Amino acid sequence: MDQWEGQNWRRSPGNVYSDVKKVTLDPAEGGVYNLEVKNIIPPIPDIEDTKWVKRIKMQSKLLSEFWGHPIYIGATILLPKEYNERPNVHYPTVYNQGHFSRGNPGGFREPTERNPEGNEYYQAWTSENFPRFIAVTIQHPTQYFDDSYAVNSVNNGPYGDAIHQELIPEIEKQFRCIPESYARVLTGGSTGGWESFALQVFYPDFYGGTWSFAPDPLDFRNVEGINIYEDKNAFYKEYEWYKVPIANTRIPETGEVRLTSQQRNTMELVNGTKGRSGEQLDIWSAVFGPVGEDGYFKPLFDKKTGEIDPEVAQYWKENYDLRYYLETNWKEIGPKLVGKLHVIAGHMDNFYLNIGVYHTERFLESTREPYYAGSFTYGARGGHGWRPYSSVQLLIMMAEHITKNAPPGANTQSWKY
Repeated sequence: MDQWEGQNWRRSPGNVYSDVKKVTLDPAEGGVYNLEVKNIIPPIPDIEDTKWVKRIKMQSKLLSEFWGHPIYIGATILLPKEYNERPNVHYPTVYNQGHFSRGNPGGFREPTERNPEGNEYYQAWTSENFPRFIAVTIQHPTQYFDDSYAVNSVNNGPYGDAIHQELIPEIEKQFRCIPESYARVLTGGSTGGWESFALQVFYPDFYGGTWSFAPDPLDFRNVEGINIYEDKNAFYKEYEWYKVPIANTRIPETGEVRLTSQQRNTMELVNGTKGRSGEQLDIWSAVFGPVGEDGYFKPLFDKKTGEIDPEVAQYWKENYDLRYYLETNWKEIGPKLVGKLHVIAGHMDNFYLNIGVYHTERFLESTREPYYAGSFTYGARGGHGWRPYSSVQLLIMMAEHITKNAPPGANTQSWKY
């Protein structure tokens, strides 16, 4: 399997597959159907650099040692206007976290014959008197998913260390980033929402602020409906003398349940055993869980019965429940996070992720000495991915934040032109 290129293991170059074959299944007659696996998924061609967009790919020593074979990580870098014409200017960096993508950061789209004006992001990025950034998206897929969640994990490997000790130093070596915490900011949505928030919390001295949209569970009292600490079963909740199926997904406009937890996990199990479905609950278990006796991750719950393992739940809590981590370590990390935590979510998130946001907000609003001084923004009917402002507006907000929090003597005018 080529770990680098695929969205997940099922679509990775080097994997084999059969041609589509139409068969008729008759339970009364039975029979054997031969499927010839003869096709190989070809390598994905490299994308050429442009004036604006550069790409790097590097073998990670840390991850290669962990997995026992070469593992690669990389980044796509969007350069600011007049980068080459202003060789003495260094720029703040915005790190966009999220699923595997080699596309341009922020959706930057250069003009073409069919679209001679590019898109809104391009127009703002190349306009006069706009704050200049170096924008980066990081590629860090794993054997379980198209994304590692950017943290160290006993099952996935030391991705947090690889990103911060190998990849970002290489980015800052090759490009003129301001190598200081106040000038490194984070953003991302969903998976990237969790990652951007987690990186700011776990590396409070390294980054200067995060704007995290619709983050995956910040508090494990609601993991797509499952309270891993109080529920005995991941498929239903118990109230007095009756049981209710746990809802996994809903339709924001109506609140109707679209998928139950049992249905979701049955689907994942059909796609792959041992957590190899390439789907959401499995990757959370791979990132957040301990190692099992068979060498794979030890699951939070049985995929067939739904029974939750309280020891695994406790492991999740002690290592990756971000609200719990903040509360437990606030005395130490709180002073380093003042003004840096900004979360945006819809009240009707498709996957109930807003519940974890509520729990986190409740704790952070209770903080004193220091008060967290960040923000939580909600959309009354917003679903998963709701945003109150555009990526262009976000860059302007980030520039104001960086300018406000820059240390004395920092030149915050050179990158505004």
